[in-house]
Amino acid sequence: MLNQSLQQKLLQKLSPQQIQLMKMLQLPTVALEARIKEELETNPALEEGAESFEEDDDSNDEYDDDQPELSEAEKEFDFSDYMDDDDNPDYKYSAKNYSADDEERSMPIVGGKTFKDRLEEQLTDYSLDDHQFQLALHLIGSLDEAGYLRREIEALVDDLAFTQNIKSNKEELLHVLKIIQQFDPPGVGAVDLRDCLLLQVRRKNQEHRSVSLLTAEKILEDHFDAFTKKHYDKIIDRLEIEEDDLKGAMEVILKLNPKPGNSSSNNRPIEHIVPDFILNTKDGQFELMLNSRNAPDLKVSRDYNDMIKGYTSQKEKPNRQQKDAMLFIKQKLDSAKWFIDAIKQRQNTLMVTMESILNYQKEFFLDGDETNLKPMILKDIAEEVDMDISTISRVANSKYIQTPFGTYLLKFFFSESLTTTDGEEVSTREVKRILQDLIGSESKKKPLTDERLAKDLKVKGYNIARRTVAKYREQLNIPVARLRKEM
Repeated sequence: MLNQSLQQKLLQKLSPQQIQLMKMLQLPTVALEARIKEELETNPALEEGAESFEEDDDSNDEYDDDQPELSEAEKEFDFSDYMDDDDNPDYKYSAKNYSADDEERSMPIVGGKTFKDRLEEQLTDYSLDDHQFQLALHLIGSLDEAGYLRREIEALVDDLAFTQNIKSNKEELLHVLKIIQQFDPPGVGAVDLRDCLLLQVRRKNQEHRSVSLLTAEKILEDHFDAFTKKHYDKIIDRLEIEEDDLKGAMEVILKLNPKPGNSSSNNRPIEHIVPDFILNTKDGQFELMLNSRNAPDLKVSRDYNDMIKGYTSQKEKPNRQQKDAMLFIKQKLDSAKWFIDAIKQRQNTLMVTMESILNYQKEFFLDGDETNLKPMILKDIAEEVDMDISTISRVANSKYIQTPFGTYLLKFFFSESLTTTDGEEVSTREVKRILQDLIGSESKKKPLTDERLAKDLKVKGYNIARRTVAKYREQLNIPVARLRKEM
């Protein structure tokens, strides 16, 4: 049974201007420059340069003393009333072709030959018939970015049959794969890491044989598992070699390329960090400024303002063509004003947030010592500046500050707190720094275990569990003790 009822709901929706501000707030400096350039190209009502006059949105007062003064009728003129008729419904005045959850994504286009292009070029150096050539193209197309063939040969046989109507078998594909494995860079076409390293060592042995190369090949062939686990004593006993022989073989293996595909790829652009803030200190005082590239001068086109005023000063009702022209002009003017306001609000939000972080972490910014970083979470800054946590997160996750001690991502200054045995609250970053120092000064022949590290930290006043030490170590991208072992 269907029932009709009236319900009241309180919903909070972001306006298009707020959405635009949120998107611009999370843009780093380089991306902001590109966004401004795009807006200047698409909106003729927006221009570069400082404003030369102030415009009142609620009236049509002239901005130039040389212009004639408006009459009372003209001052009372309302553009919305002028355009409000059945021919121009409300939806024509706004564009809502995106949602609040939309993210602006761009794909950089880089010229040059790809890794797979170079492999295909090398096919002509070998005597392959048409059938083998097609198999080789399929194999090359099946390699991943690192240059590995991760798929089973049987699966590739089925792919060829179903997608290209090419009949083949496992032996034919393996024969062609062996040819591809002779291509440059060495190691390409391998099925796993061991296979990749072996291909490189065997090629080196063909070019120049040595004891170290032969030992390295033997280790990879028969004792790869012991090598990855750093069971060096077992390898020495099984191969009946001296410690110096193992060191020579390890030097060979460690110089090999585990990802040959990435070594010849030029598809990824090099990214340079452009700081959003620049901080200088003078006599213990901070001088904080926005990167000038973050604060461009933009203004609304005076010509477009003049056009609107020209239309609104007309006595007679406009025709269809004039209405369309006025609608276009007003949309562009509104868009330009919104964009300029968003830039200004972005600048203000960045400065207010950074100044709060600066005050909160004053000791660090004075001497650059990481142990002076205080525990600080997003909520602390959000409450300080009276903004939403999500706004602070957008700023912290994508903005950099240049200081006398280096360039840092703002997210670097945020960390949880930890209580020492003396009852003092310290930043977890301080604990991680001490953990790094302990591992950096350990004997590499007998690295410190997580349990031993926890005991050493306890002696220094940081009472944390072994599993917490393991978590911090992983966050610092430091391997376990066994994998830190060296000869």
